[in-house]
Amino acid sequence: MIVDTALWSSLPVPALLLDTGDKIVSSNPAAESFLNMSTKALTGQRFWDKVMIDAPLESAFQRARDNHTSLFVNDVDVGSGERAPMLCNLQFAPLQGTSDTMIVMISPREIASRINQNHSSGKAAKSAIGMAEMLAHEIKNPLAGITGAAQLLSMGLSNEDQEMTDLIVAESRRIVKLLEQVEQFGNLRPPELKSVNLHDVLDRARRSAAVGFGAHMLLVEDYDPSLPQTLADADQLLQVFLNLLKNASEANKDGGAIHLHTFYDASLRVRRADGTQARLPLQIEIIDDGPGLPPEIADDIFEPFVSGRENGTGLGLALVSKLIGDIGGWISVDSVPGRTVFRISLPLAPTETPQQGET
Repeated sequence: MIVDTALWSSLPVPALLLDTGDKIVSSNPAAESFLNMSTKALTGQRFWDKVMIDAPLESAFQRARDNHTSLFVNDVDVGSGERAPMLCNLQFAPLQGTSDTMIVMISPREIASRINQNHSSGKAAKSAIGMAEMLAHEIKNPLAGITGAAQLLSMGLSNEDQEMTDLIVAESRRIVKLLEQVEQFGNLRPPELKSVNLHDVLDRARRSAAVGFGAHMLLVEDYDPSLPQTLADADQLLQVFLNLLKNASEANKDGGAIHLHTFYDASLRVRRADGTQARLPLQIEIIDDGPGLPPEIADDIFEPFVSGRENGTGLGLALVSKLIGDIGGWISVDSVPGRTVFRISLPLAPTETPQQGET
């Protein structure tokens, strides 16, 4: 065995070793217990076939393998064909002393169930938004008074003093704009679900970005021309794409590239809060070559008021998550310096016929 037998057996968390083909070459007793499968049943089997993870991780795992780096994933449902999923953290890392073996460690969280990740705002976030909406309503009126008073004061002042009143007016208006964003977040209309061509919506977003906030970026299309239609609200989906493109553009102020990638993945399924599974085969990736997300906020990037930018409101990605969740989709992010991928997974429109082996 390529690891110390006593140490391997003593690990308190489920752990598996994978070869270059992602086949399981060893599993410790904790993994046998967690997956409710013996080492004999696991050995030689492809990891992704035996360990069910409610997140599209294979491409990120392959990049970690190719780059000989570690991959950490928090708060995903992990299970097997022999046991129900449980909320876990995952760690993938190259095994020291080998050239091609990866170790996977599964750390179960002591939580019986979780709300679908797309509704990441949850009860606490909803309470925060509700409080913010109330404060927004109460604060906007006095701000209007402050702005008006500053404008009146500026009429008889010197140019030097006018700079101060102009600053008061500008900052007051900036706060009002933030408050309006908070109100918008809490007062979104329910989505109007219709059959939507994803590429039409992506093209609208790309054209808008190219002549506006993303004019300094190279926008590259990599579309699957046979991609079926999805069930969504086209206007809200456009808002999602624009928010993600704007984030990518602002992360690369000196210019860079944004790739718009669509493809079909018939294997992707997520577990809903009621225990049912949903198929989300339509994939959209928005990929930028910027500095990546700050590690300290990467796990909470879809939470309201979490932002990696100075003076950022932290509402853009929370809004994106809410809109995608409202139409039954899934959004995830994989970020390292030089490559950030926001991946959206959406359902087929009801009239579309499953393809590529989906039944």
